[in-house]
Amino acid sequence: MPVEPQSTLDLGWQFYTFDELPNRLLLEILTLRQDVFVVEQDCAYPDIDGLDPQSAHLCGSVDGRILAYLRCLPPGLSWPASAIGRIVVHPDARGTSTGRELVRRGIEYNLQHWPDAAIEIGAQSYLLKFYGELGFEAVGEEYVEDGIPHFHMVYRG
Repeated sequence: MPVEPQSTLDLGWQFYTFDELPNRLLLEILTLRQDVFVVEQDCAYPDIDGLDPQSAHLCGSVDGRILAYLRCLPPGLSWPASAIGRIVVHPDARGTSTGRELVRRGIEYNLQHWPDAAIEIGAQSYLLKFYGELGFEAVGEEYVEDGIPHFHMVYRG
């Protein structure tokens, strides 16, 4: 059931450690990541990469349904700085500013937990402007990861 496009959705936001994730919620997260990153983007890659247990997981949901998700990674786990990854908005919630709110909350979490660290992301190239508007700067040249063009981006606060 699609969500009506509007400027914002009234999502409930919750951070979880990996150990706090109920099994059903973890399954819903992995399903959303698979549906978007593997199926929709036609990209076979190892989504389960061993980093989830050390990450904080942000879920945005409405009526018990996850419409937005990302994970926050501590410095040194993925890159020297902290990181935000697996940023995904359910297709039914796109065009509602949900993505901006999701990333903004991820930035706030990382800055609160690792205030002396920058925040790094691997951004798909078509989202360069989106992340730039949220304070990230492209670093280096475009590269291809899993068949998709990306830019390394850094948020320095």
